[in-house]
Amino acid sequence: MAWLVICGDAADSAALRRDHLQAHLTYIEKVMDRISVAGPLFTDNADAMNGSCFIYRTDDLDEARSLLHNDPYYRAGVYGRIEIRAFRPVAGVWVDGASWKRDSSATDRG
Repeated sequence: MAWLVICGDAADSAALRRDHLQAHLTYIEKVMDRISVAGPLFTDNADAMNGSCFIYRTDDLDEARSLLHNDPYYRAGVYGRIEIRAFRPVAGVWVDGASWKRDSSATDRG
């Protein structure tokens, strides 16, 4: 199991992003082993950042929340809306193909 975390930026958070970027990146490097993938989200025309997405590698919701809550962007108030969802990666290049072809029980879980 993993946790998909989608964070929408608070209004006028561009300055907060700039001010806390280095601390955020340093934190991400520190917890990299708990992240499957992470990165910024953009507006529909991709001209401005408006959020972040994280997929945390943990079965524990409290750990996923802790990873988010300790992020300098979260602490600085960059995010105005947060959605955390249980996520099971089962297909794609990031998970090396189709898990149901490697593990017959995956279709029962997917």
